[in-house]
Amino acid sequence: PQQPGTPLSNQEYRQFFRSLVVAQRASTACLLRALYGCQNPLVQRLDEYENHGVIPKGPICSELPGNPFFPDFCTFSFYRCTMKRYFIKV
Repeated sequence: PQQPGTPLSNQEYRQFFRSLVVAQRASTACLLRALYGCQNPLVQRLDEYENHGVIPKGPICSELPGNPFFPDFCTFSFYRCTMKRYFIKV
């Protein structure tokens, strides 16, 4: 174990910042969505990447107890961005 007050090791820093980097990437994607909308080609590529190459059509069901249903993926994504709940699964 490291001494109290000493800096983290390189491996410990990677672990510590891993979740922060992921949240920052999600936040950046949300900013692009807010600026350009769901029809923007870059936003659509991000949506396709998130969904294994296909943007889901039609209603979206989620794991949210209060909001289990969204009319489309765009609405679902805006909700996640607004609420900063980036990793809610469909």
